[in-house]
Amino acid sequence: MSKLYPIGIQNFEKLRKRGFFYVDKTALIYKLVETGSYYFLSRPRRFGKSLLISTLEAYFQGKKELFEGLAMERLEKDWTKHPILRIDLNTEKYDTPESLENKLNRTLVRWEKMYGVEPAETSLAMRFEGIIERAYEQTGQRVVILVDEYDKPMLQAIGNEALQTSFRNTLKAFYGALKSEDGCIKFALLTGVTKFGKVSVFSDLNNLMDISMDERYVEICGITEQEIHDNLEEDLHALATQQKMTYEKVCSELKACYDGYHFVEDSTGMYNPFSLLNTFAKLKFGSYWFETGTPTYLVELLKKHRYNLEQITHEETSADVLNSIDSTSTNPIPVIYQSGYLTIKGYDKEFGTYSLGFPNREVEEGFVKFLLPFYANTDAVESAFEIQKFVREVRAGDCDAFFRRLQSFFSDTPYELVRDLELHYQNVLFIVFKLVGFYVKAEYRTSAGRIDLILQTDKFVYVMEFKLNGTAEEALQQIEEKQYALPFEHDSRQLFKIGVNFSAEMRNIEKWIVEL
Repeated sequence: MSKLYPIGIQNFEKLRKRGFFYVDKTALIYKLVETGSYYFLSRPRRFGKSLLISTLEAYFQGKKELFEGLAMERLEKDWTKHPILRIDLNTEKYDTPESLENKLNRTLVRWEKMYGVEPAETSLAMRFEGIIERAYEQTGQRVVILVDEYDKPMLQAIGNEALQTSFRNTLKAFYGALKSEDGCIKFALLTGVTKFGKVSVFSDLNNLMDISMDERYVEICGITEQEIHDNLEEDLHALATQQKMTYEKVCSELKACYDGYHFVEDSTGMYNPFSLLNTFAKLKFGSYWFETGTPTYLVELLKKHRYNLEQITHEETSADVLNSIDSTSTNPIPVIYQSGYLTIKGYDKEFGTYSLGFPNREVEEGFVKFLLPFYANTDAVESAFEIQKFVREVRAGDCDAFFRRLQSFFSDTPYELVRDLELHYQNVLFIVFKLVGFYVKAEYRTSAGRIDLILQTDKFVYVMEFKLNGTAEEALQQIEEKQYALPFEHDSRQLFKIGVNFSAEMRNIEKWIVEL
């Protein structure tokens, strides 16, 4: 019988009762509960955070039968039932201060029906405190608090400082109840995509242990390569057969597409569970994580901070930067890292700095494709076809068609970009050549006011030099002087040397010269 893959299923009880496939994470969950009380975990979207919360909920409800055959059945002896207060902030659109207050109020009203109301408790935070106290008094057991997507309101308010301040103040007071009611609380876990002002939202919660970059809990969400081989060996063979690939090739393709998330330096690489399970369910590779939507706040951040996209492939930063997001920060990298679009690639012990990069091909290709319509004169539907046409022209040796298409990407450059034209020009070229580079071999380098680029196909080698406010002739001369084409002089493929000039006045490519 083929497996039931729990795609989009975030309820542990439903998953277990209906026999869905489950990678056993309960030994880590037991360790979490036994060794501490207050935790915070950030992971990218679709990484299993909600399922983790739901598993903890079932455990603290004492539902022993759901853990049959799992590590928890062996480890837990008591199965004590605790009152559980679970908050899911994922389901609301947060666009006004009231939207968050209404969501919290609805949650509190539900709990007050169970544990009673006290008229003197007027604020949201006081009501939360009162509920925690009464739940403990009425049941005789300490309370468990589980918060899913704690940062959703903050993320939706990126770029709106007044709204963000309002949300931060509301949440800070609300979560402050955890500290004041410590004696009544058994366990608390807050999860989210980002560590939004961990300092500001949780500044009163200095007892909160952040396990986002904790080696002991790296594997608590996501799937490791070992877990794939332990649980999905038959599925790997089925995928290989369906895709007419060898078993080895399928394993390396899965790794290239979906592995590569590192939440701590030198740690096990984690596979994105959503993409992985979709691949096995459909027996084909795809951009599954991306198809569920990329938040536009990422692009807004990149543009607001006038970010040079070429930097994204070799960003270096410190743990302090990765660990917090300040709404007024001028650095978009922490949000992009925590959202799962960049991951840790290396660590310099001496200086305590991390080097970052794209975790895998799905993310790299998906992210760059997603950026194109926001930077170039094309819409999201057309942009995929435009890249196909670029690739065909490069493979066919049709330079003129290629550059005319590139010109169309720069036409109608918005006026607000004019003051930063060089950056805009570099960003569009970076996106286009990065995308073309997924299909042909590409090397791309920039320095002040110019770009040099090499594209290779099986028949052609293109050596290009781009100038800003120079001339195409100067660009071509630079190729000769710097001997960029030297490595290809004895190559059997046809060599194109191309000088290109971008004019700030025209806001477009003004001229290109091709020399064979």
